[in-house]
Amino acid sequence: MDRFLQGRTALVTGSTSGIGLAIARALAAAGARVAINGLGSPEQIDAALASVREAGAEACHFGADLRRPEEIAALMAQVQDWGTLDVLVNCAGIQHAAPLAEQPTSKWDDIIAINLSAAFHTMQQALPGMAERGYGRVVNIASVHGLVASKNKAPYVASKFGIVGLSKVAALEYAAAGSRDSGGVTVNCVCPGWVETPLIEPQVQAHRNGGSRDDGVRALLEEKQPSQRMSLPEDIAAMVVWLCRREAHNLTGAALPMDGAWTAQ
Repeated sequence: MDRFLQGRTALVTGSTSGIGLAIARALAAAGARVAINGLGSPEQIDAALASVREAGAEACHFGADLRRPEEIAALMAQVQDWGTLDVLVNCAGIQHAAPLAEQPTSKWDDIIAINLSAAFHTMQQALPGMAERGYGRVVNIASVHGLVASKNKAPYVASKFGIVGLSKVAALEYAAAGSRDSGGVTVNCVCPGWVETPLIEPQVQAHRNGGSRDDGVRALLEEKQPSQRMSLPEDIAAMVVWLCRREAHNLTGAALPMDGAWTAQ
């Protein structure tokens, strides 16, 4: 493994499980010290830390309720004390599916706070220092739903369209920071379609209709994702790691779909 992030520090929110944990592990394998943040029991957090350390780097967990700006500020201060922040990945996210007229106000508030406002607060804290040092990477894990909409997901879609727009503004403001040699400062979104996680397994099983699991996956995806196959969390992580390379210094302000041609239609 090319440990090109040796000596760098990364923070990945929402990284105690799923896509976030895969990203934390991939950054660790590339040499970065990784601050993880996310929900879970002490045992789950310990298991996530062990998994990241097993990938080859130092890791530490920093807790914060991402609905609360004051806790985000404390989180960022603690991480900056632990190591100069070079890579920020905003992966924390929640959703609640219901028709627009039936969405609870509390769900709207929580989804916007965690999926969008938290990223604003972390970026506001991290980007000036990245610009001073001439290298920084912000990767926001958006969604195909930051590019196209679906019914019954109003707050989620709004938050993901919002983070794509927020990322474009930040990319413009920091595009000239650093140099080709230093790596510059970039801000991008990765926009996954269907991703293979335990959360979608009940939907796969419901679409099997007596066939194999692969039949269930194809039936579940056929309406929207033409590839009819899901990405793995490790696929998303590999894209994040590549965006951290010096060679990616001019790839900024992009919303990169990993969606099996969903948004090509």
